Amino acid sequence: MLIAIPGLLNAEQVRTLRTRIDAANWVDGNVTAGHQSALTKNNLQLPEAGAEAREAGQAILEALGHNPLFIAAALPLRIYPPLFNSYSGGQAFGTHIDSAVRIQKETGFRVRSDLSMTVFLSDPEDYDGGELTVETLFGIQQVKLPAGHAVLYPSSSLHRVEPVTRGQRVASFFWIESMIRDDGARQTLFDLDSSIQSLAADLGHDNAEIIRLTGVYHNLLRRWANT
Repeated sequence: MLIAIPGLLNAEQVRTLRTRIDAANWVDGNVTAGHQSALTKNNLQLPEAGAEAREAGQAILEALGHNPLFIAAALPLRIYPPLFNSYSGGQAFGTHIDSAVRIQKETGFRVRSDLSMTVFLSDPEDYDGGELTVETLFGIQQVKLPAGHAVLYPSSSLHRVEPVTRGQRVASFFWIESMIRDDGARQTLFDLDSSIQSLAADLGHDNAEIIRLTGVYHNLLRRWANT
């Protein structure tokens, strides 16, 4: 399941966030890389414990909490505090799979990484390359979205960031532990919820069949949820 989340942040929110993080001191991105990732990772990153990362991350978490598409697609249980990275001058992140469990060193907070998310903080015309390339069952998909837009994809998928050959690519990235561990079940619930919302827009939420389908959705969620 690869889902674009348009307009997670508006233009003013992106400007405010970039003003805050651009002035910070960036470090080698391998500070959070696992053994496999460290072999292919070449970028800069905001220190995870820094005030800039915490404040900017909180702004993204607040936006996620108000985004119905994200909630419907991810069914989040826990979200790892957002991190921030930067690519320029040919930097890239080679093909890898995200670690199954992410642990915050300072607090011990941990999430099972069911889903990965990238929030783009640079517009596509500001840099060349830098596509997020995800290998899916339907082939390779490349994602390069406007600033403020985001993409959600399975953490179990092979993915990479292509070399940035001009300009600078700035983004936030993090992981989500879903209430629904199985990606296929999560996709089924998302498809069902999307269909219910579409039908309700035409028939009304008080339609008997809409109510019945909504009950099916919640019964499946009740059966599959791990809370």
